[in-house]
Amino acid sequence: MSIEAALARHTEEQGLDRAVADLVAAAAGVPGFARRLTEAGLSAGDVTGVAGLAALPVLGKDDMVALQRQDPPYAGMLAEGARVQRMFQSPGPLYEPQLWDADWRWGQALSAMGVGADDVVLNCFGYHLSPAGAMMEQGAHAVGAATVAGGIGNQDLQVQAVADLAVTAYTGLPSYLKALVDRFDAAGLDPDRWRLSRALVTAEPLPDSLRAELEQRVPTVRMAYGTGETGLLAYETGDGAGLALADGVLVQVCDLDTGEPVTDEREGQVVVTLLRPEYPLVRFGTGDLSGWMLGPDGSPRLRGVLGRVGQAVKVKGMFLHPAQIAAVMSGVDGVADYRFVIGRSEHVDSLRCELVPADSVAADDLVAEVGRKVREGLRFRADVVVVDMLSDGEGVLVDRRDWA
Repeated sequence: MSIEAALARHTEEQGLDRAVADLVAAAAGVPGFARRLTEAGLSAGDVTGVAGLAALPVLGKDDMVALQRQDPPYAGMLAEGARVQRMFQSPGPLYEPQLWDADWRWGQALSAMGVGADDVVLNCFGYHLSPAGAMMEQGAHAVGAATVAGGIGNQDLQVQAVADLAVTAYTGLPSYLKALVDRFDAAGLDPDRWRLSRALVTAEPLPDSLRAELEQRVPTVRMAYGTGETGLLAYETGDGAGLALADGVLVQVCDLDTGEPVTDEREGQVVVTLLRPEYPLVRFGTGDLSGWMLGPDGSPRLRGVLGRVGQAVKVKGMFLHPAQIAAVMSGVDGVADYRFVIGRSEHVDSLRCELVPADSVAADDLVAEVGRKVREGLRFRADVVVVDMLSDGEGVLVDRRDWA
């Protein structure tokens, strides 16, 4: 079976043509979406299925940030009467509403790996501003599991909770799971009290070397893929053949130049349409690059995240964009030049800020100020170091990670 045929079958089995037509018809009165249709020269009746969406330009993250600034807080994309349960902020800033009845679908990936009502899940995604913690907790509750709201940090308390609360499953970054395994051992806790046997990891790559290390202590480690704006999009099923598509959402890979859906092995941007007229995020460009492959059952699978569109990169599971860096550093006096360097050692990301001070500026004071500005403005901790000069041509954000 060809990828094109597999995608067509998936569209039919999921009822996506009818779902898309119903979505566009129901959302046509939402001001922000109505503007998009008008600007594309479309009416709601022109979109009778998935194919009709191709006439609507892809809406990128930077586009969404600009629209939200023009029409705060949600760019006119929230339907009248829609009830917002939580409000999140991503770098940009980009604001995302979670509706009271929204299903972010992460329960699908947890259920596929056998997590259910008998499990206790340690959720090590952040609960502050970022949607990841709340999203993953919702997924665990959807399958009946109890959760420990671990968040990020306090690793000594977290490993004690793993031992005391009979934690059986984990959600979070793969690198953070490795850190918890090491901290559990360093704390001298009884190995028999380590019951954690399944982990759903996301938000950063999972190289084979790290997977092999983790599986020595956690027999089932599976990767999932999603975004803060869209929820779960695809996940590993255990057969080693790419990422199976989540139910209830339209996931496409689209040509970077034309925005047309790709139906073969070529790489393109992952573009998502959420099937909810209360907040019609339609043809949303995630900025992630991927491509199609066939699973052993003939289903279309994503090949994982193969890179990024544009300049933003993920560090410790969170996006960092050169424009964010420039905005923060513009508020610091006494800096002649700077760059941020992303590294990785022992499966852990690092961020270093290299500074060239202006003449007659006290280096120690500058290092302290930049460290504080970075923590407050970027939500990252960076090692700030003073250097004599920087090489030309590398830009303000340099990624030197090796994912082997």
